[in-house]
Amino acid sequence: MTTTSAVPPGEVLWEETIPGGCHWSGVVRRGVALRLTDVEGGANGAMLLYNHEERFERYNMPDTLKGQHIVSLRKGAVLVTDMGRVIASLIEDTCGWHDTVCGVMDDAALDERYGARAYATHRNDMTRSGKEGFLKELTRLGLGRRDLHANVNWFSKVRTDEAGALHFDTAHRAPGQFADLRFDMHALVVVSTCPHPLDSATAWAPKPLKLTAWRCGLAPADDLCRRFRPENGRAFTNTERYFAQ
Repeated sequence: MTTTSAVPPGEVLWEETIPGGCHWSGVVRRGVALRLTDVEGGANGAMLLYNHEERFERYNMPDTLKGQHIVSLRKGAVLVTDMGRVIASLIEDTCGWHDTVCGVMDDAALDERYGARAYATHRNDMTRSGKEGFLKELTRLGLGRRDLHANVNWFSKVRTDEAGALHFDTAHRAPGQFADLRFDMHALVVVSTCPHPLDSATAWAPKPLKLTAWRCGLAPADDLCRRFRPENGRAFTNTERYFAQ
């Protein structure tokens, strides 16, 4: 069951807002959806996903894209792990394009664009790269640099010119846009709200991202995401066999 209503259609379990330029991690269980909301417009939600039970298994960008013949995520798409299972499904989306290929901003790029500002002098206005935010969350979870992988950038769109160069689309994001991500496996989720690496803004003004977890249940037989591509159906079968063990 999906909806474009601002109110999730299931029992809300919890809600939290990640301030701009910060990071967060948590476990989202199978059968729960996580609504990501761009509250003010202009947010970038960089996300890593891991199988919570076996954290060596994680979201795999190449398999996700080639299996569905896509380059970005939109309603109906699934996020596939390196074991060929569906870790999450995009069951609703009012944005229409989410970047999968540009990665996350590192310290060098952040310092060059915005300048280094430490917590000791700037407090909550300090600058922190997306990569640093990921590593801080991973370290406290017993993971590390080798566990970084290609991430999703929710609410960010890039386009190509005739020469093949990538450009950030500044007109794509709008206040109140949301994406509902149903979790088909128990997942460890890591998020950074640092600006997109191709964002051309020169002033440090990252935007917040609201998370709303609600109970949605498992994918039915006629699920849009299951039917999006034939490959998706096979990935769901792999996932269901994993949980049938």
